Amino acid sequence: MSNLDDDKPVPRGELTLQVVPLPADTNANGDVYAGWLVKQMDLAAATVAGRISLGRNATVAIDRMEFLAPLRVGSQVSCYCELQDIGRSSMKIQVEVWTLDRNAKRQRKVTEALFVYVAIDEHGRIREVPEQ
Repeated sequence: MSNLDDDKPVPRGELTLQVVPLPADTNANGDVYAGWLVKQMDLAAATVAGRISLGRNATVAIDRMEFLAPLRVGSQVSCYCELQDIGRSSMKIQVEVWTLDRNAKRQRKVTEALFVYVAIDEHGRIREVPEQ
């Protein structure tokens, strides 16, 4: 990235999920519910955790989330995931959410959060993450 690009932030991580919120996902003002967005982020990060753990996993923590801008109905929502750390049984995955509004030419960042998952077996007990 050159100095000329410093004012044009780009998503970090792998594009994991894209979805468009519908009117049922919004409040009376047409803004997407925060809970709907957290659900999409959890789904995206869980997909990555499942690939890493080669099986079931469970969300155990979400570290701080701040909403930078409202998310409008009909916008294209993109979740980008980046693996931050793997422990014995846990995985930390950073999720960034970017949106492309219907009349916009560039994406803008909406929020980000660190999701922590633990690998679990078929009985719901913690298990080790396979070696990468």
